[in-house]
Amino acid sequence: MLPWRAWDSPDARAAWDALAARAGTPNPFFESWYLLPGLARFDPRGRLQIAALRSGEEAAGLAPLQRAGRYGKHPLPHLAVWLHANAFLGAPLVAAGYEETFWEALLDWADRHASAALFLHAAALPLDAALTDALLAVGARQRRRVVLVHREERAMLASPLGPAAYLEHALPGKKRKELRRQQARLAEQGALAFVRRQDSEEIAGWIEQFLALEARGWKGSAGSALACAGETAGLFRTSMTAAAERGCLERLSLELDGQPIAMLATLISPPGAFSYKTAFDEHFARFSPGVLLQLENLALLERAGVRWADSCAAPDHPMIDSLWRERRVIGRYSIAIGGAARRALFGRIAAFELSRNPQGLT
Repeated sequence: MLPWRAWDSPDARAAWDALAARAGTPNPFFESWYLLPGLARFDPRGRLQIAALRSGEEAAGLAPLQRAGRYGKHPLPHLAVWLHANAFLGAPLVAAGYEETFWEALLDWADRHASAALFLHAAALPLDAALTDALLAVGARQRRRVVLVHREERAMLASPLGPAAYLEHALPGKKRKELRRQQARLAEQGALAFVRRQDSEEIAGWIEQFLALEARGWKGSAGSALACAGETAGLFRTSMTAAAERGCLERLSLELDGQPIAMLATLISPPGAFSYKTAFDEHFARFSPGVLLQLENLALLERAGVRWADSCAAPDHPMIDSLWRERRVIGRYSIAIGGAARRALFGRIAAFELSRNPQGLT
């Protein structure tokens, strides 16, 4: 367990990147090029730590860890795998085959260094992953309570079908006809083109176009656009530049007369892809440019090395849920740590939470 700045060196980054390539559950949000810029902006004092498992000279597991004083609205000190609002998966990076070893080591450390913490909390874990199965197996073997306190489903793209066949399966003929009509009408407004990039050429300009496009829409009005805060704008600029340079960013734009009216950033982390951020020009809303862009994005079904795509969207999203028919189940777990008295208190806390939110377990 080291302060996160200890991992911000060329050698440490190289070990981190090698681990990401071996991870059994891919998570770009915990890769070095994304997590380090987030830590720099949201933890400038360097208080957060990196929990790491080593196997010989190699890193075999890694996760950011914080000591939190509150749990939701309640003053309940606990340890937590750290996430920020623009990180959409909380799965630690763990080399395939080391999942149980990682959880054993992390929980042993938490038992011995709990201090005021009453439990360990891990949010945004995929319930269908070997990593989560390993956590449950370790908990059962150690007679340690591992409590699923919330679950939700979000849209996922995972099918052997090609784009055309998938679209025919996902949307009724009437809806497909309406979208073709909207695209034809939009093409009457000027020269219409889809532009897909997987390199780092002109990435700075693309980033600024995205930030401006998102800020002009409802997110800008609500104050939640990336450009509304220096921290999130800086994170987007730094991480998207790094992702493009590494070849793990796919940029997809719908352009009208050379200007983007819908944009999508997808992070590629084989065998998965993650729909990170999207924006569209609301002046063209009657033509559904965001939906048209997602129809083009079905090309992910044929991308080499990608077997599935996570929408990273909120549950019951009105647009993507109707197009991406598969679902990824994501959960939050609270885990007992420490001695008998602490675990007994945790049992009462978990029972109270489940009594208020039993639907989280269904």
